[in-house]
Amino acid sequence: MQMRTLGKTRPLAVPAVGLGCMGMTPIYGTPDPVSAEATIRRAAELGAGFLDTSDAYANGANEELVGKAIKGIRNKIILATKFGNVRMPDGSPGANGKPEYVIEACEKSLKRLGVDVIDLYYQHRVDPIVPIEETIGAMAKLVAQGKVRYLGMSEASAQTVRRGHAVHPITALQTEYSLFTRDVEPEILPTCRELGIGFVAYSPLQRGTLTATIGGVDDLAANDRRREHPRFAADNLANNVKLVAPIKALAEKHGCTPAQVAIAWVLSRGSDVVPIPGTSKVARLDENLGAAEVKLSKADLDLLSDAIDAKSVAGTRYPGGQMKTIGI
Repeated sequence: MQMRTLGKTRPLAVPAVGLGCMGMTPIYGTPDPVSAEATIRRAAELGAGFLDTSDAYANGANEELVGKAIKGIRNKIILATKFGNVRMPDGSPGANGKPEYVIEACEKSLKRLGVDVIDLYYQHRVDPIVPIEETIGAMAKLVAQGKVRYLGMSEASAQTVRRGHAVHPITALQTEYSLFTRDVEPEILPTCRELGIGFVAYSPLQRGTLTATIGGVDDLAANDRRREHPRFAADNLANNVKLVAPIKALAEKHGCTPAQVAIAWVLSRGSDVVPIPGTSKVARLDENLGAAEVKLSKADLDLLSDAIDAKSVAGTRYPGGQMKTIGI
């Protein structure tokens, strides 16, 4: 597997395409845990064991599944998890960046994962009340204690990333990035590059839309969380599905799949960008990793970038409550 480097101050070498684990526990329907564990082991076997989970996924059950899957193969895994994406007392989405919570959350994640150290530990969402300097300061203590190797942030604004990096080197910023979601391009990516921070792109397939396997809402299970996302509302989805046409055309041209074209586009954004498409199936993992071998020409890339932009995509990427927790 090709490798890329996240960060310059404290560089971390990772596979060019990682594996998002969120969908391995119930959220986009009900996945098969046996298949999910096999997918993780397959990633390790292929040298692509850059795993991404969070204590927020299935209330910790996702970390437990990952921990079970990596038992005996920890030396083949680069393990990333996150903290701080919480539900407030009224049930609304929120964040917790209190220093004491950082320490508590890390201890619980280590236990669920069954490991002594987390390779890359992200603040999942920025707490608008707690100064970022306090949160990153607590995370830095975890590094000093040997419980965490590298620090990351997620869905933070450029200004917040700059402030956090001043406290302790941030190795990677994780934020949604795909042909459908390019909010990071004007300011956040340039800031990361100025500071020498790597970029981890989650949802590079726009939660499956860019695979060309979703034709309408009826293709989603009744208990699929995407039904709550504005981009998957019937009218919006009908619009967005049409936007996949040029991706399908390029896939046919290159003898690959639409998913591989979409991931290859993200890979083309720079050697400091690492997409982490999620799946719980071995066949899909193999397909996603194959994107690293797809060579798109400048003309191909320009065609895609011109055909899909923020104005053409219908719906926000999260429901209203969650949208308020990003870009802080």
